[in-house]
Amino acid sequence: MWILFALLTAFFLATSDALTKRILAKRDEYFVAWARMFFSMPLLLLSLLFIDIPALNATFWQATLAAIPLEITALVLYTKALKASPISLTTPFLALTPLFLIVISYVIAGEKISVSGAAGIVLMAVGSYMLNLHKIRHSFVEPIKAVLREKGCVLMIVVAFIYSMTSSLGKVAITNSSPVFFGSFYFLLITVIFTPISMFMNKGKIVISKKEIAPLFVVGITQSLMIILHMTAMSMTKVAYMISVKRTSLLFSIIYGYFIFKEEKITEKAVGAMIMFAGFLMIVLGR
Repeated sequence: MWILFALLTAFFLATSDALTKRILAKRDEYFVAWARMFFSMPLLLLSLLFIDIPALNATFWQATLAAIPLEITALVLYTKALKASPISLTTPFLALTPLFLIVISYVIAGEKISVSGAAGIVLMAVGSYMLNLHKIRHSFVEPIKAVLREKGCVLMIVVAFIYSMTSSLGKVAITNSSPVFFGSFYFLLITVIFTPISMFMNKGKIVISKKEIAPLFVVGITQSLMIILHMTAMSMTKVAYMISVKRTSLLFSIIYGYFIFKEEKITEKAVGAMIMFAGFLMIVLGR
């Protein structure tokens, strides 16, 4: 069952991203980032009624409060990346998170890289390169330059790095509470804290038109389902296994990019994304 839940997590994550990108065409990223969290609150709050609230120690609060500013920063940059560049080009760079985790987890937990992990790094580098393989006709380094010129790609690489830190802090918080409680409570805190930030960036108020309520509500549902399924799957198996399956969201995003946004060069992007995903698997399963 955890495999099914993890696959559904990937699907709802990619769906939420695609819907978010469509809304971003008309609204600024701060509003949409806030709305994505705010409209996910009803289901997340409802989930708290069906679980036992754990005792929260100092370690839980330290990890949670340290992660929140990083999560908010990643949320804004993530939304900016979706707005700035094709979804099929930006989202595959989330697979770089385990690359950064090798260093972050070594510093925090003393984890060392395995042979499988080293091979995964190579595959992920190759996959990143192949996202812009058509540029190679100009020069060998042109695909790398193309990634650096694409604002959304650069932003998503930063997001991947931040997620390596928040995932490490999240692991500490979950260990000192429970998966479903942490997921719901964590994003509730983020929504409360991010609300005045979004209001400030929107001239002191948040205005939602009648036409926006329905699509934003759908975004909120997909986002909350992703969070709940994520935590449920994580509680049923090892985190590394669950996340490796969740990263199939990269492939779902490429499919959305092709059929909804009519993005070009989809074949090489798909090949590059699959190579990056294979590298991701080797890293998380080989650690």
